[in-house]
Amino acid sequence: MDFGCVGTPFEVKFAGEEARPGSFEGYGAVFGNIDGHGDLIEPGTFTKALLDRERSGAGLPPMYKMHGKLLGNRHEPIGVWDAMSEDANGLHVKGRLVGLDTETGKWTYAQMKEGALKGLSIGYRVNPHGAKMGSGRPGEPRRTIKSATLTEVSLVDDPSNARALHYGLKSRFAEAPADEIKTIREFEDFLRDAGGYSRQAAKAIAAGGFKAKPDPRDEDGIGDQIRARLDALATLIRK
Repeated sequence: MDFGCVGTPFEVKFAGEEARPGSFEGYGAVFGNIDGHGDLIEPGTFTKALLDRERSGAGLPPMYKMHGKLLGNRHEPIGVWDAMSEDANGLHVKGRLVGLDTETGKWTYAQMKEGALKGLSIGYRVNPHGAKMGSGRPGEPRRTIKSATLTEVSLVDDPSNARALHYGLKSRFAEAPADEIKTIREFEDFLRDAGGYSRQAAKAIAAGGFKAKPDPRDEDGIGDQIRARLDALATLIRK
């Protein structure tokens, strides 16, 4: 079997309250376009492999950072995949980071949120007779993949496929925020995650506390709106 990796970028957005902290979703592979390695993946490529894993009780492939063990780094999984399925766009995945209260978990979460880990990448083995080599003519794929077995899906920094997106990163402060927020930096993160404030605004508010006043040259009542949002955040933290 031929082993390969293909990556897709993701875009971080924040999920609704129904999602678990650290959860996200996106596309591990996109159908019908040529990636940076010259491969094109057809719809149905992973259907049999996913069904076989389900029937065998093996569960879904692991979640690594930068392909972990497959590149010899001996990294442990950084999360779990809760769902994988093919749709019209590609291989849709849903998962969540684990250990958000550990240094490793916090670091991975920060890398995702800030865009340092901006892609998803699949590790796979092309099954026997599962790919067709191209003719070598300009504009054609190097090969077209029709059947492959997934070995893992990783978060990566530089994906090769430019058409799929990740979205829905859930704030780790969404549950029990009073137990989670221990430092000014974590309070800044909370303001950005839960309150939607910019980095600069979050720093100013965290430094000044909940009683910080907006610029006295306030127009159109924006100061009252800011104070109302701060009061709501304060109530949430005190719960």
